[in-house]
Amino acid sequence: MFTSVPKATPLWLPILVLLIAMTSIQGGAAMAKTLFPLVGAPGITALRLGFGTIILCIVFKPWRLRFSREQRFPLLCYGLALGAMNYSFYLAIRTVPLGIAVALEFTGPLALALAGSRKPLDFLWVLLALLGLWLLLPLGKEIASVDLKGALLAVLAGACWAVYILSGQRAGADHGPATVAAGSLIASLIFVPVGLVYADGGIWSLSLLPAALAIAVLSSALPYSLEMVALTRLPAKTFGTLMSLEPAMAALSGMLFLGERLSLVQWLGLLAIVLASAGATLTIRAGKPQISPVSDRVD
Repeated sequence: MFTSVPKATPLWLPILVLLIAMTSIQGGAAMAKTLFPLVGAPGITALRLGFGTIILCIVFKPWRLRFSREQRFPLLCYGLALGAMNYSFYLAIRTVPLGIAVALEFTGPLALALAGSRKPLDFLWVLLALLGLWLLLPLGKEIASVDLKGALLAVLAGACWAVYILSGQRAGADHGPATVAAGSLIASLIFVPVGLVYADGGIWSLSLLPAALAIAVLSSALPYSLEMVALTRLPAKTFGTLMSLEPAMAALSGMLFLGERLSLVQWLGLLAIVLASAGATLTIRAGKPQISPVSDRVD
């Protein structure tokens, strides 16, 4: 599944690989949203988590991993956060444009990265993030078209993302990327049954199987593989800065595949969060949590 890139690779190639990965993730999210009328957001969560977990387990074989007693509780939190992140994000994009949902979700890891910041420049990123939230959340008549419940669910997904990062660092210290498969298995054991219970009847149609597999590949297997290639070929800050473009990529995906249109105010809010994320990635102190891509994301 993983593609090897020669070590003497020009810089533009891993950047291109990473852009393809982000396009794949957002294309998978857009495809998932088109299936909401057939199976509902809970049903899509079940399909995405279930098939994604199968793919990850085939690749990483998590039953071979051994976790210490100290790692087991963080691993449980990691899996629960992963599942809740998936579930709340898909519930959010039922009523919120994809780009806005991803931007709101990004506030979770951004807040984690900026927690405890003391440098004056870091406060600029905090102010930019708050400005982005103010412009994106439905706090006034001009942006009343954004559903409040959906927006709050996207923020909840971001909070779960922050927990996911913190617990993942502790649970995966000895196993690296293979921890994703174990966490995804935990998430699936809880959220796949919940999703199936609340799914619409169309989820049991065999004709849906190719689309479900495509969503799992586009949202998990393919971008994760490509990100691993890019991560080994790019400086960490370059990688994190490029990942900060993801809300904009999501907005473009929503425009191209779902016909979603954002107002100028919403684009400004999205841009503020992108700049805050990129700025924090470039200036954060060593040793603090980084705004880094998580290996099994929801968007």
